[in-house]
Amino acid sequence: MSKGHTRIAAVTGATSGIGEATVRKFVAAGFGVVGNGRNAAKLTELENEIGSAFCSVAGDASDDTVLEKLFVLANEHFGKPVDIVVANAGRGLGGSISDADLSQFEDLLKINVTGTLALIQKAARRMVEAQQNSYPKAAADIVIIGSVVGRHISPFSAAYGASKFAVHALAEGLRREVGPKGVRVSLVEPGFVLSGFQAGAGYTDKMVQNFENKFGPLLVGDDVANAIHYIVTQPPHVHISDMIVRPTREDYP
Repeated sequence: MSKGHTRIAAVTGATSGIGEATVRKFVAAGFGVVGNGRNAAKLTELENEIGSAFCSVAGDASDDTVLEKLFVLANEHFGKPVDIVVANAGRGLGGSISDADLSQFEDLLKINVTGTLALIQKAARRMVEAQQNSYPKAAADIVIIGSVVGRHISPFSAAYGASKFAVHALAEGLRREVGPKGVRVSLVEPGFVLSGFQAGAGYTDKMVQNFENKFGPLLVGDDVANAIHYIVTQPPHVHISDMIVRPTREDYP
């Protein structure tokens, strides 16, 4: 059992991009972190590199058993319950509505929407109970990673954007439900973040270069992790409900 951490976080999609950067930011801040991702080898690498402040559960973030293990492992490893959840796992899908590959759309919805809902539901039930006796002495945070294309329609990723519009609705619905009970629900909407996301979404190198030429320098995972860390380190009575983070030159979406 590893003790002495100020807060305990569960982060999905922890093996690359925003998720990995958030894990590293949280550990550097003295938090204990349990991470999830599909890449078991990368999770083991992170455990070996970071040490006892990080433990992991490999598997699909839309799998109920995997999500349950995140909360159980946190208690076992750190001796304290999770009080920060970062719902970051997701995938992209390039193309307009006319062009979108519908064979991939079901998987997109499963991981981006159904998986996110399952995770934040589990988090909310646990945190509401914990906050009955802890608020306003302690904070509890559910941070959901949305997207600027969940606010503005993008012709380059319209089907993906639809999944993020749904996620934004889940975030606001949960905020209204549990905010009055001392649980903060925050939505972070990144613009273009350079990561493995583009390859998974089917973006070509040429497309990414075009975005770099038009909007660059583009964001990297650390930029969004800084925003997430800012949100969760506010005093318990201060709630940042929505934050958009774009590259400076990204005018739209």
